[in-house]
Amino acid sequence: MKAVLRVFGYMRGFWVHEIIAYLCMLGINGVRVIWPQFVARVVDVGIGQNQPDVLTQMVLLLLAATLVQGVFRFFEGYLTETVSQGIAYDLRNELYRKLQSLSFSYHDRAQAGQLLSRATSDVDRLQRITGRGILGLVDALVLLVGTTIALFRMNRQLAPLALLVMPIIAVFMSKFMERVHPMFHARQDQTAVLTSRLEQNLRGMTVVRGFAQEPAEMQRFGRENDTIYDTSQRINRLNAFSMPLIILLASFSTVLVLWVGGWQVISGGLTLGALVAYNSYVLQLVNPVRRLGFQLTMLGESRASAERVFEILDAESEVKNAPDAVPMAPIRGEVEFDHVSFSYVDGSPVLHDVSFKVQPGQVVALLGPTGSGKSTITNLIARFYETTEGTIRIDGTDIRTVTIESLRSQIGIVLQETLLFGTTIRENIAFGRPDATQEEIEAAAKAAAAHDFIVQMPDGYATDVGERGVTLSGGQRQRVAIARALLMDPRILILDDATSSVDTDTEQQIQEALARLMEGRTSFVIAQRVSTVRNADLILVLDRGRLVAQGRHQDLIRESGIYADIYYRQLKREDDVLQPAAGGK
Repeated sequence: MKAVLRVFGYMRGFWVHEIIAYLCMLGINGVRVIWPQFVARVVDVGIGQNQPDVLTQMVLLLLAATLVQGVFRFFEGYLTETVSQGIAYDLRNELYRKLQSLSFSYHDRAQAGQLLSRATSDVDRLQRITGRGILGLVDALVLLVGTTIALFRMNRQLAPLALLVMPIIAVFMSKFMERVHPMFHARQDQTAVLTSRLEQNLRGMTVVRGFAQEPAEMQRFGRENDTIYDTSQRINRLNAFSMPLIILLASFSTVLVLWVGGWQVISGGLTLGALVAYNSYVLQLVNPVRRLGFQLTMLGESRASAERVFEILDAESEVKNAPDAVPMAPIRGEVEFDHVSFSYVDGSPVLHDVSFKVQPGQVVALLGPTGSGKSTITNLIARFYETTEGTIRIDGTDIRTVTIESLRSQIGIVLQETLLFGTTIRENIAFGRPDATQEEIEAAAKAAAAHDFIVQMPDGYATDVGERGVTLSGGQRQRVAIARALLMDPRILILDDATSSVDTDTEQQIQEALARLMEGRTSFVIAQRVSTVRNADLILVLDRGRLVAQGRHQDLIRESGIYADIYYRQLKREDDVLQPAAGGK
């Protein structure tokens, strides 16, 4: 229950709304408790003693009470919904901020579908419990207590009969909650798995259809859906058994009161109006008991959601600002790795004791087979992950001593998997600098050889690229991503296979533009082609996480067997192709 209590803590910011809503709830219950007394007076005096004035007076009072109750209900519902919507709003914002702040290692382990489910459906469940859920629970308890007091005040002999089954119902509901809570948790986990499966299939629709795997994927989706259905049915069976049983037990008290109270009326110990009122109280007692069952079910469901939401909010980011971190001064571009080792998973090192130093303005090429650690080095420069051992310094400053925001704001990155957002080309290029002018955006696009194809589009820079940039070709997406990085005018530029998705002519345009724009910047380029690395000031050759050679092309081709092997087996073919083409021109 601690997780649910934490959710209720969010109500503190809406305490005025809450107080008014609960005062309205008390007013509503006050009318409910006094209502049977009016009915008793109507029956005993207005009708029984043939007094039309009393009858008229009581009817008008009942109408007035109904009107007051309606006003109270309006404000209770409006204010409660305002509070619940506000709490959901705060939770969604807090979850989003947390997800943005968590390190890459957390997102490597988490599934996007799981996170989406917790940020949407789980928050919706918490919205219900913080609104009418908790109010309904308190409302039922208040009505239960108020009705119980009224029962004892009216007739102390009948009151124990009316409350006879309440302890049994309380014990039964406690056992019910113990059984149903794990089921709610399991169903919400299974829903998150289903969401993740759906999200992956929608993203990979081309692959699914390309391999004609629609039937197989439908079967997998069906199995996940069957699991949710089976769990839901188990919950439904428990509800279907428990709720009628609670009502049956409560109704037993009603029948018992009518039987004993009827004999008291016959014997003259109780008036008919008092019995009608007493029976109204007993029926009124059944309603909060029934609602308590429903609200406790909702509470159990919300408890599971709260636990899942707070799992994210309580997660610790492995990369965070030190307590005494200071803003990074304007970067000159000197980068040093000092005996750096790194593991994505404990016990499986990806980098082993890597050391190198790059001077400001140098172009560094990272070369090596897949999985050698090239992308890891660039990820560590931007501090997406923390080193396992060793130190990374920029301009002689340990990057762990400066704020993450000030560091990354001076680094431009073009990732291997080009991601564009579902908005216009202009907004995608200006993503890192929303205040950039149109002239600055176009200058960056021209430098990235993107301007020409952009202006040929129907809406130019206002063209919507679709989700993940699907309306653009791979080369076009890559050039927009390069323009996005260049617009930030970073002092350190990271190009992760930045030209791997473009043809030879486009690559030559980009390389010429980058050659001009890299001047004065420290640039790290990951590539598998000689055309990208031939003119680099420094080539770092990695193999199985170790830095096995470093230097310029003409030196490494003579001194490094691994580099020569990569060149002659993989890169020389491209070099031979490019040279005749260049000679023909």
